[in-house]
Amino acid sequence: MNNDQALANFCAFFNKLDNTCTEKLYEVYTENIVFNDPLHHIEGREALERYFATMYENVERCQFTFHTQQRQANQAFVTWTMEFTHPRLAGGTPIRVEGCSALTFAEDGRVSRHRDYFDAGAMLYEHLPIMGRIIRWLKQRLG
Repeated sequence: MNNDQALANFCAFFNKLDNTCTEKLYEVYTENIVFNDPLHHIEGREALERYFATMYENVERCQFTFHTQQRQANQAFVTWTMEFTHPRLAGGTPIRVEGCSALTFAEDGRVSRHRDYFDAGAMLYEHLPIMGRIIRWLKQRLG
């Protein structure tokens, strides 16, 4: 599989995320995937499966809009906006988070390394009742 198609498959997978997404992880990720984001470091597809299952257990909706995509050899970089709804965050109203993913593809076109970059505060902490007020106050003072 060429890497342009592999990147398209990755984006298509993330546009269909829901609580059944773990059933198709084998199509997108290698067995020995290494996944990092600001909150987690995960090694292996089984561990990633558990992570996604837990993460999407209570998410009511999650949609990605992909923007810039760049690829060189087996490396790719894609920017995105994620919008999700979780009943215990932000009073159940949609939350938008800007981020990007750095990807490394294996020979078969599946992802072997995946690193996400995003503001964890914008995704999670700012939407928690007490902590959110403190973080928003800090951001205003520093900004």
